[in-house]
Amino acid sequence: MAPADLPAPSSRTARPPVVRSVAELRDLCTRALGAPSSARGRVAFVPTMGALHRGHLALVEEASRRGTFVVVSIFVNPTQFGPHEDFSRYPRNLDADLDALAPLLSQASHAAGAVFAPDVAEMYPPGDETRVHVGALAEPLCGRFRPGHFEGVATVVAKLFCAVGPCTAVLGRKDYQQLLVVRRMARDLLLDVEVVGYPIVREADGLAMSSRNAYLSASERARALALARGLSAAAKAFARGQRDARRLEAEARAPVEAVATSIDYVEVRNAETLAACEGSVTGRTVLAIACHVGSTRLIDNLVLGEDPPPLAS
Repeated sequence: MAPADLPAPSSRTARPPVVRSVAELRDLCTRALGAPSSARGRVAFVPTMGALHRGHLALVEEASRRGTFVVVSIFVNPTQFGPHEDFSRYPRNLDADLDALAPLLSQASHAAGAVFAPDVAEMYPPGDETRVHVGALAEPLCGRFRPGHFEGVATVVAKLFCAVGPCTAVLGRKDYQQLLVVRRMARDLLLDVEVVGYPIVREADGLAMSSRNAYLSASERARALALARGLSAAAKAFARGQRDARRLEAEARAPVEAVATSIDYVEVRNAETLAACEGSVTGRTVLAIACHVGSTRLIDNLVLGEDPPPLAS
């Protein structure tokens, strides 16, 4: 059956169909792939935890350029939250998310699509006990401060990839380490999934878009701009010829240290392996930051010499 025969919103503003079960999702995606080569569709997939913002919608737009049928999952995954993290208060508003997705998944110029919004029992059936073990990519940076986080991420994304089937998956580069872990997991498990990283989407003032930004008070949001200032300072130093890893980290850390409640890390790492950089940086290098502003944990990053500074001036 061709992708045009799949359920689709009937108007430009109608919400996309919502799928609750893995069986129904598999059926939709199998039909989207089609049978004859001339009619074969392409499935693109955007995994999210909801609370969608413009950054998420940019991922969906990119997915619609890469596939004829787009699946957006909305699932707050319990296994990637630690015991003292924000699972219970993580923002959830499915109605608002569906309204935000409607223009993207119902315009004739975009791909048809559906939203996969399962409950926890659908993703973790009774008796569930299997987890995806992750290796060296998950050890540094956030891995040191969020034990078990990437195991939970890899497990749920592997489940989602298996439910969707062959596809192109679009993930944001704000969660840079997560992107590398998921890409490695898909490659190691021989999953028929191309994992595409999409550049960070920022507010006009440079703050990286995140669902957790909703937790910030007005004063905390102003303080959170220090991450963009720090990354910009390091990017400009790199452009001037600075290559010493510790000095680049110091450039980024100074603005953050002045306002953050606590800092988990400000580190220069190999952009492919996340190996530590000692002395002068060589090859593709990512500068990553994680800190708390108030009670909110924020992350940001850029690839030195490749990504523009978050603040132009």
